[in-house]
Amino acid sequence: MNQALSILRQFMVDEKIDYLLVNSTNKYLVEYNSLNKNSRYKLTNFSGSTGDALVTIDNVFLFVDGRYHIQADMEVDHNMTTVVKLQNGQKFLDEMINIIPKDATLGIFAQKVSQKTVEYIESQIKIKLIDFDPLDMTLLPQTTSYEKIDENLCGHSTDDIVRKLGLKNNEALIITNLEELSYLFNLRDFSNQYSTKVKGKGIILKDNAIFFDETQAEDFEEYIKNLDRTVLIDKSSINAYEYSLIKHKAKELEQNPIALMKSIKTEAEIEHYIEAFNKTDKAVLSIREYIETYDNISEFDIARKLEEEFYRFGAKLLSFNSIVAKDKNSALAHYSKCSHDKILTDGSLILIDCGAYYEGGLATDITRVFVKGTPTALHKKIYTTVLKAFLNAYNTKIKDNISGYEIDNHVRKIFASIDTQGFVFNHGLGHGIGINVHEAPPNLSANDIAKTPLKENMCFTIEPGLYKENYFGVRLENSCYLKNGKINSFVHVPYEKKLIDFAMLTEQEKLWLNEFGVI
Repeated sequence: MNQALSILRQFMVDEKIDYLLVNSTNKYLVEYNSLNKNSRYKLTNFSGSTGDALVTIDNVFLFVDGRYHIQADMEVDHNMTTVVKLQNGQKFLDEMINIIPKDATLGIFAQKVSQKTVEYIESQIKIKLIDFDPLDMTLLPQTTSYEKIDENLCGHSTDDIVRKLGLKNNEALIITNLEELSYLFNLRDFSNQYSTKVKGKGIILKDNAIFFDETQAEDFEEYIKNLDRTVLIDKSSINAYEYSLIKHKAKELEQNPIALMKSIKTEAEIEHYIEAFNKTDKAVLSIREYIETYDNISEFDIARKLEEEFYRFGAKLLSFNSIVAKDKNSALAHYSKCSHDKILTDGSLILIDCGAYYEGGLATDITRVFVKGTPTALHKKIYTTVLKAFLNAYNTKIKDNISGYEIDNHVRKIFASIDTQGFVFNHGLGHGIGINVHEAPPNLSANDIAKTPLKENMCFTIEPGLYKENYFGVRLENSCYLKNGKINSFVHVPYEKKLIDFAMLTEQEKLWLNEFGVI
């Protein structure tokens, strides 16, 4: 038994609870959390960006989606932890609740779970909200030097947003989601890797918006407790602890207006994204040349060179820890180790998923697959199958109220019609992009969240993939936007001619491929 589990088991005895939910999130409900602040990682040693754990008196259940099935098996101690591999369409909360007897009590850390999640769980089992996570490190909040984004890059001001909301004199809107906060105040924090989000909370009134930074948490709590107004909240983004401070005057929003505004990019944001992806393309093409030119290079060498190339072309920081995965490692959808020991040889397949932030503070995201030397017939078949899926998704005829759910379903039918020889598509087709590299809306997947209709100027990825453990994986990802009733690509990196079996493509698919070309 590791130290973290010992602490939690004693904590459960002290709190008189039978089960305990241990989250990957922090108090801002951010899942992509640094590992030293991630209680689930401390408990299980699983380093994936998402996935929660359930502690029982004699077991630990770790719930992971298809992106992490292989990685979780590799990282956890199976004598202590049972990996629950969620399949497409399965919901973590439902699977967790199925494990817990009806007469048992589940402990939940109130600051790390949304009020919406709490209400869903407590409608089915008994819960106890707990204010303190014993695995949290005592870290003092730090003031940060935030940067104001030029309105020429974002196309809106805080006053514009407040005016559009049209709140009444007796209303206030609480903003607890960090992307929404950064969007509202046009602020970014470029001091940390892999995120430009500012940390804090916001209050919007009829004609004003107030920003509380991380050092003003107590001031924020006092302010909302004393607000003599109807407090509008999004139960999916406010944590249960903060909700408890205002629940008697809270009114749930049917739709979060800030999230929707943020998802529909301004013309200025689209123009900035076009420029940012042009720079991202250059970095990726440069790393392709590096792979083609040099021998005896490792995953680590490529990742380091890629970061240098991003900065050479004007990046301020990376969107996320770049995935550089050779051969078997590419079967792990979110592999992030970048080993010194994994050296490319003739026939090595290499998957690279990367992106960066530029002065506008919006994340780019692209995935390409290369091969050193000569590919195998299987490499070509799987690469071409994934390419077919991308081309058909990208060229979807856009009708009124079409959703990402429909496009995702279309791709799954394509994969089902082809013998993929045991390679599986085990994640969603795409996600929204913006201040965070993963945002919603929009979403393209088999989940209910993807049923939100796509709207003009929404930005999202299309990233079909096929993976097989102990073989390899292929994912081809373009970040796109919806414009004039058509999906348009920000990404223009060509595809790999030597990895394409053109006999597998229809004449229509070959015509579609011309937009991007081959190299």
